[in-house]
Amino acid sequence: MKKVLIIAYYWPPSGGSGVQRWLKFTKYLPEFGWKPIIYTPENPDFDIKDESLLKDISPDTVVLKRKIWEPYRIYQFFAGKKKDKSNKKENKQKSKKSELLYKIAFTLRGNLFIPDPRCFWIKPSVKYLEKYLKENPVDVIVSTGPPHSMHEIALKLHRKTNIPWVADFRDPWAYIDFHKDQNLTRLAEKIHHKKEQSIITEANCIVSVTPTWCAEFEAKHPQKVALVHNGYDEADVAKKEVTLDPDFSLVHIGLINKSRNYKALWEALHLLLKENEAFRKALKIKLVGTIDPVIFSEIERYELSPYIETIGYLPHKEVSEFQQKAQVLLLLVSNTPNAGGMLTGKLYEYMASQRPILAIAPTGSDLAHLLHETKAGSTIDFEDVEGMKIALLHLFEQYQSGTLSSSATGYQQYSRRAQCGIMAGVLDDITK
Repeated sequence: MKKVLIIAYYWPPSGGSGVQRWLKFTKYLPEFGWKPIIYTPENPDFDIKDESLLKDISPDTVVLKRKIWEPYRIYQFFAGKKKDKSNKKENKQKSKKSELLYKIAFTLRGNLFIPDPRCFWIKPSVKYLEKYLKENPVDVIVSTGPPHSMHEIALKLHRKTNIPWVADFRDPWAYIDFHKDQNLTRLAEKIHHKKEQSIITEANCIVSVTPTWCAEFEAKHPQKVALVHNGYDEADVAKKEVTLDPDFSLVHIGLINKSRNYKALWEALHLLLKENEAFRKALKIKLVGTIDPVIFSEIERYELSPYIETIGYLPHKEVSEFQQKAQVLLLLVSNTPNAGGMLTGKLYEYMASQRPILAIAPTGSDLAHLLHETKAGSTIDFEDVEGMKIALLHLFEQYQSGTLSSSATGYQQYSRRAQCGIMAGVLDDITK
């Protein structure tokens, strides 16, 4: 079996979306002739803990852990952030003072910690891994980011060892959405771009998760770029004997932040509730995950509070039942400049749940194309209130007649196992 060293910050018991991609790939890589070796922090600072994911770690995976120092406690102090990540009502409102502190801390983070606050782990990791690789040779190195400090570790190792290297970008770097909110100085912005370009130039292969982002990487450097989607794990979404929600349930799984606060959705729901008594009696909106306080303000503004059920974060294994029982699955893409290239991780699990998907995203986006290709759902543009209203009413009429179902087809190509096969092919190619 060939060996691959994977440098990843997110690893169980860390929860959330960042951990899923390589946790699942390491599960299936041995089927394709690759033995995974994970290098990850021993004491990372992550927002969400999900012990259930520990069961997904393949017995074939070697896990190396080293301590990391991160300035997050200092950052959290200035940002006014607390360790309590619950969605309790008393934590829903932020003071103007805490908002200001957060903006200051966010600006300091972008300008002082480049590429990110994990940068202090780069030098000790390179020293440790250089010694490890002399005693335990591998055939290829993979770095996955963000955080992009993982790519910096791999770059320095690649220069020292000449081991082939794949840089896996789950999100963009220099053109990531939140850089505009960090008030980067010209010098800081220049450093971000320069470091990203070094990764793109020197890696043997760049991998990303959407067609648009792959095209953007190709434009920056004419070398091999590979598309390897995120996906769904058959074991996580195996169909259960569930009864559909009796209400007309709109279910959203995951984070809803400020950039996913859509007037089109809230106003369309508000109008339908005023105009349609049957809709008013049947509607139930279930929000599973972390919700930004601004969302609750908007919900109250549009008089939707009586129809909202907030679930909070659930272990990944428990999410599947909510998806399969939903009448409609809501998918919200951030309204940001790179929205056209966003394919959120939950999209694939939504498709495999075989319930209708209603997405808010650019109608010409990768997401819209994929939903059209698989017949898994429909896409409404960010500001299209009338289009949202028509789509919701159409789904509701199907619910009333008992014909609301998904006609998704061809989504099986996006299983974690199938996408892992593509990733294994990338590793095979650069080690020939």
